[in-house]
Amino acid sequence: MGCGCDPQRRRLLAGLGAILAAAPLRAADDKLPEIVQPARPGREAFMQRAFEMRRLAVERGDQSYGAVIVRGSRIVGEGVSAVITTPDPTAHAEMQAIRDAAKRLKTRDLSGCEMYGTSRACPMCEAGAYWAGIARLWYGESIADGGAPRLR
Repeated sequence: MGCGCDPQRRRLLAGLGAILAAAPLRAADDKLPEIVQPARPGREAFMQRAFEMRRLAVERGDQSYGAVIVRGSRIVGEGVSAVITTPDPTAHAEMQAIRDAAKRLKTRDLSGCEMYGTSRACPMCEAGAYWAGIARLWYGESIADGGAPRLR
């Protein structure tokens, strides 16, 4: 078993998998809150929701990042940065959105989904999107196309 890459990258990927498995978004018995769907789905509306997540992160005393995961014309996951307000250095908005979407869809396979984030994904978040099977990354107010996630 292996990814066909150097030992350092294998350790990094194994660590990322352990982080995703060990850091649940919520307790297993918590009911997930309803996601507010945009009245007119589209890139602008999805990015607007990511910026609403960013505003929520700031209101909670965290860093100004937000992200949403979209499948088709529906938001299936949302995330706010929680790096400051939780003891989890991996609680970036993008990772939170990936965890939320996986929990809501009851699968780690997010193939066909797209991620909208308030800024370009860091290497950790892009790797998480890659391993989740997310098809495309969009970021920023100008809704820049970040392309398909890849391992750097």
